[in-house]
Amino acid sequence: MIPPLWTRRGALAHAAGLGLAGMWPAALLAQAGAWPSKSVRFVVPFAPGGSSEIVARSAAAEMSKLLGQSVFVDNKPGGAGNVAMQEVARATDQHTVILGHIGTLAVNPFIFDKLPYDANKDFKPVSLLAKVPSLYLVNNDVPAKNLKEFIALAKSKPGRLNYGSAGNGSAGHLAFEYLKMETGTFITHVPYRGTGPQLTDLLAGRLDAASVGAPAVLQFIKTGKLRCIATGTPQRIPQLPDVPTVAEQGFPGFEMTQWYGLLAPASLPQQFIDVLAAAAAKAVTSPSAVEMLSKEAAIAVGSTPAEFARFIATEQKRWQPVLKRAQVKPDN
Repeated sequence: MIPPLWTRRGALAHAAGLGLAGMWPAALLAQAGAWPSKSVRFVVPFAPGGSSEIVARSAAAEMSKLLGQSVFVDNKPGGAGNVAMQEVARATDQHTVILGHIGTLAVNPFIFDKLPYDANKDFKPVSLLAKVPSLYLVNNDVPAKNLKEFIALAKSKPGRLNYGSAGNGSAGHLAFEYLKMETGTFITHVPYRGTGPQLTDLLAGRLDAASVGAPAVLQFIKTGKLRCIATGTPQRIPQLPDVPTVAEQGFPGFEMTQWYGLLAPASLPQQFIDVLAAAAAKAVTSPSAVEMLSKEAAIAVGSTPAEFARFIATEQKRWQPVLKRAQVKPDN
């Protein structure tokens, strides 16, 4: 992982990690044959307005400056991200990339009987861009002030407490099933079609609990409309300094964050991947991008292609047993 704020020394060190020390940016671009030669289409496989678009736009704005060509975000939702992933996997114009996500890379391969893409063969990892904290919430009628009390309550009423998610296989579904597996609790899942309807019922008290990405719920926590009993991050987040992590509350090593990274079609030549990786890592850790992301409680990362590839493999290994245990099936 690279430093949170990029410096010239950091950029050179990162380039060294890519085997490109001293070559950023002019020599790198020259080596790549003046690539990109036209605008780069950055596909986001989800609808506008969510964390995915915020991450993509934060990176794209800075990458445009570094690459000397426009990098424009193109939202293409549908099929749990499968529609866009299939299209980009087959792209041959050498100027189309896509935002990878925990869902499309570490969930869909294990819950769909047949995917129109191979997550590991049809794409080349470029850079892990950002992580978004998952928060564990209860409505104000639930008599639990922290995770320990919530677990005790759940164990005293097996299956009588419920939690909502934005749908089967969503990040919120994964987050709570992971918590259930680690804590040995039985809590009933209620899937919705989107975060909005789920939050409506949670705020109204029709749901007991949920795990939601920080950007969507910080306002409700700060105004006292919802209670955050834990964060899924390794460390406490600055926006909620008084809320302990799951790990702090008796489950060392627990981590649940949504994550987003840059992928390119497997057909893209390696020299172009190197250019993209250096630009993406520098872009997402620039002061302007970090500021934009931090407003949404998102954590800028930036990585080499090899680091991102290892991260994806680790996440796939971690989530496969969770998905199998929870018998997660995609929404029809």
